[in-house]
Amino acid sequence: MSRQVVCWSIVLLAVAGVPAAFGADANNGARLARQWCSPCHVVSSSQQTATDQAPPFSAIARIPNFDASKIALFLLDPHPKMPNMSLTRDEAADLAAYIATVK
Repeated sequence: MSRQVVCWSIVLLAVAGVPAAFGADANNGARLARQWCSPCHVVSSSQQTATDQAPPFSAIARIPNFDASKIALFLLDPHPKMPNMSLTRDEAADLAAYIATVK
Protein backbone atom coordinates (compact mmCIF):
# COMPACT_ATOMS: atom_id res chain seq x y z
CA MET A 1 0.00 0.00 0.00
CA SER A 2 1.45 3.39 -0.94
CA ARG A 3 2.23 6.04 1.66
CA GLN A 4 -0.26 8.38 0.04
CA VAL A 5 -3.05 5.79 0.40
CA VAL A 6 -2.10 5.25 4.04
CA CYS A 7 -2.11 9.01 4.66
CA TRP A 8 -5.53 9.41 3.04
CA SER A 9 -6.86 6.46 5.03
CA ILE A 10 -5.75 8.06 8.28
CA VAL A 11 -7.28 11.39 7.30
CA LEU A 12 -10.55 9.72 6.32
CA LEU A 13 -10.70 7.89 9.64
CA ALA A 14 -9.99 11.14 11.44
CA VAL A 15 -12.91 13.00 9.90
CA ALA A 16 -15.78 10.74 10.94
CA GLY A 17 -18.47 11.91 13.37
CA VAL A 18 -17.57 14.30 16.26
CA PRO A 19 -19.02 17.84 16.58
CA ALA A 20 -16.90 20.68 15.19
CA ALA A 21 -14.55 22.55 17.49
CA PHE A 22 -16.08 25.59 19.14
CA GLY A 23 -14.24 28.85 19.70
CA ALA A 24 -11.35 27.99 17.41
CA ASP A 25 -9.44 30.83 15.76
CA ALA A 26 -9.12 30.14 12.01
CA ASN A 27 -6.86 33.20 11.60
CA ASN A 28 -4.36 31.73 14.03
CA GLY A 29 -4.82 28.42 12.22
CA ALA A 30 -3.81 30.10 8.96
CA ARG A 31 -0.64 31.39 10.62
CA LEU A 32 0.14 27.92 11.98
CA ALA A 33 -0.54 26.37 8.56
CA ARG A 34 1.96 28.71 6.89
CA GLN A 35 4.52 27.99 9.62
CA TRP A 36 4.19 24.20 9.96
CA CYS A 37 2.21 22.75 7.06
CA SER A 38 3.08 24.67 3.89
CA PRO A 39 6.35 22.81 3.16
CA CYS A 40 4.30 19.68 2.41
CA HIS A 41 0.64 20.72 2.00
CA VAL A 42 -0.85 23.44 -0.19
CA VAL A 43 -2.48 25.44 2.60
CA SER A 44 -4.03 28.32 0.62
CA SER A 45 -5.13 29.20 -2.89
CA SER A 46 -2.16 31.56 -3.22
CA GLN A 47 0.43 28.85 -2.51
CA GLN A 48 2.07 27.58 -5.68
CA THR A 49 4.11 24.56 -4.60
CA ALA A 50 4.23 21.72 -2.07
CA THR A 51 5.12 18.04 -2.13
CA ASP A 52 2.98 15.45 -3.87
CA GLN A 53 3.08 13.33 -0.70
CA ALA A 54 0.51 15.38 1.24
CA PRO A 55 -3.00 16.37 0.18
CA PRO A 56 -3.87 20.05 -0.21
CA PHE A 57 -5.91 21.47 2.67
CA SER A 58 -8.76 22.17 0.23
CA ALA A 59 -8.98 18.45 -0.57
CA ILE A 60 -9.00 17.56 3.12
CA ALA A 61 -11.75 20.12 3.78
CA ARG A 62 -13.90 18.63 1.00
CA ILE A 63 -13.80 15.09 2.37
CA PRO A 64 -17.39 13.92 2.98
CA ASN A 65 -18.31 14.26 6.67
CA PHE A 66 -15.31 16.54 7.29
CA ASP A 67 -15.11 17.22 11.01
CA ALA A 68 -12.73 19.83 12.37
CA SER A 69 -12.64 18.29 15.85
CA LYS A 70 -11.45 14.94 14.44
CA ILE A 71 -8.73 16.72 12.46
CA ALA A 72 -7.71 18.58 15.64
CA LEU A 73 -7.37 15.26 17.49
CA PHE A 74 -5.35 13.83 14.61
CA LEU A 75 -2.99 16.83 14.72
CA LEU A 76 -2.25 16.23 18.40
CA ASP A 77 -0.75 12.83 17.52
CA PRO A 78 0.43 13.16 13.89
CA HIS A 79 1.66 10.28 11.77
CA PRO A 80 5.43 9.68 11.46
CA LYS A 81 5.88 11.68 8.25
CA MET A 82 4.64 14.86 9.95
CA PRO A 83 7.01 16.97 12.04
CA ASN A 84 6.59 17.01 15.80
CA MET A 85 4.76 20.31 16.01
CA SER A 86 3.91 20.00 19.72
CA LEU A 87 0.63 21.81 19.18
CA THR A 88 -1.56 22.71 22.11
CA ARG A 89 -5.20 21.61 21.97
CA ASP A 90 -6.20 25.20 21.11
CA GLU A 91 -3.62 25.40 18.31
CA ALA A 92 -4.78 22.07 16.87
CA ALA A 93 -8.39 23.32 16.97
CA ASP A 94 -7.31 26.60 15.32
CA LEU A 95 -5.50 24.74 12.54
CA ALA A 96 -8.47 22.43 11.98
CA ALA A 97 -10.82 25.44 11.91
CA TYR A 98 -8.63 27.00 9.22
CA ILE A 99 -8.65 23.81 7.15
CA ALA A 100 -12.45 23.92 7.25
CA THR A 101 -12.37 27.39 5.64
CA VAL A 102 -10.39 26.42 2.52
CA LYS A 103 -12.96 24.27 0.73
